[in-house]
Amino acid sequence: MDKRRIVLLGATGFTGRRVLRELLARGERPTLVGRSRAKMLTLAEDLRSDLDVIEADATSTAALTDIFEPTDVVVSTVGPFVRLGMPAITAAARAGAHYLDSTGEPPFIRQAFTLNDIAAAGGASIVPAFGYDYVPGNLAGALALTRAGEQARRIEIGYFLTRSGRGDETRYRGTLRDAFTLTTGGTRASLVGSAVEEAFAHRRPRTGGPARLAAEHTGARLLTFRYAGLTRTALTVGGSEHLGLPEAFPHLDSVDVGLGWFGRATRPVQTATHLAAPLLRTPAIRGAVTRLSQRLPGSTREPDPDGRALVIATARDAAGRPLATTALTGPDPYEMTGTLLAWGASHAATAGATLTPGAHGPVTAFGLRTLRHGAAQAGLHEAESTGIPG
Repeated sequence: MDKRRIVLLGATGFTGRRVLRELLARGERPTLVGRSRAKMLTLAEDLRSDLDVIEADATSTAALTDIFEPTDVVVSTVGPFVRLGMPAITAAARAGAHYLDSTGEPPFIRQAFTLNDIAAAGGASIVPAFGYDYVPGNLAGALALTRAGEQARRIEIGYFLTRSGRGDETRYRGTLRDAFTLTTGGTRASLVGSAVEEAFAHRRPRTGGPARLAAEHTGARLLTFRYAGLTRTALTVGGSEHLGLPEAFPHLDSVDVGLGWFGRATRPVQTATHLAAPLLRTPAIRGAVTRLSQRLPGSTREPDPDGRALVIATARDAAGRPLATTALTGPDPYEMTGTLLAWGASHAATAGATLTPGAHGPVTAFGLRTLRHGAAQAGLHEAESTGIPG
């Protein structure tokens, strides 16, 4: 089969522009799809590239169904995904096209996996959250579980922010200020929006039976990570790891993912989120919080350029004893997301490349060895201190 066509949705947005630049740097010539033909042509001209442009509503399933082909690789950066993302992923699954996106929204990720049968029937591989959210955690978790062996029953994954030029980045302790200065207004709005939406964890019931997704609100619990001589905390969030890692490691009893961007303020933030959870069940309050999140200060400010990512995964046995820890360091979340999506699309478009049909996490979709290679191209590498935690 000839090389697949790459179709990029949302190219004129913050993340979409990064993905497009990375695709062009790889020698790809994606087809751009969006509402404004003029904006897309201007963007292509600014990047000195002659690209095919299709004017269409990227939030219309019918319009996208007419565009997507079974031999396409669709990349979507059109968010917020809970509100705008389902048409693209549904159209791709129905068309039999491979699909990747930049979402970090737990409810959307869970919805994406319900398309498994449709995608598998058409030979499509659907992989939501193929960026900083949540490729590093899936990769770090898979590496830690592989090293821990069959004794591993639990995996805990934490996402942290660090800075370059501050010595050993694995020993940098992020702050609440970093969570503001190293992120965009859109990211912060998404964080607040995620706190409003119900999250989940992967659990085996105490009464026995198969492990399954269990509903819980964002920040329901705190996770503790001991690495590089520091103790870090993270509040629990939903992620694609809850769905992706159990399919690759079916013996798991639990999967937990935590966000540790707030440094020493993590516990107060978690307490506030926990206390607010009952109020957020009220539609009026949920709506007010969502609207407020879109008006947070600094919404148009660019993130500081020295941000870095640190992701830690600890595999434990059934009693909670640590067996192995893997830590990955990489560039700032936005650079990483752009590069990962570009690599994933380019790999999926290559003649002869095989992805597992259906809706999957990145480990099952691409294979651990291939994913590790792609992550390295995105600057995501294992830290030297990897081993058994103290």
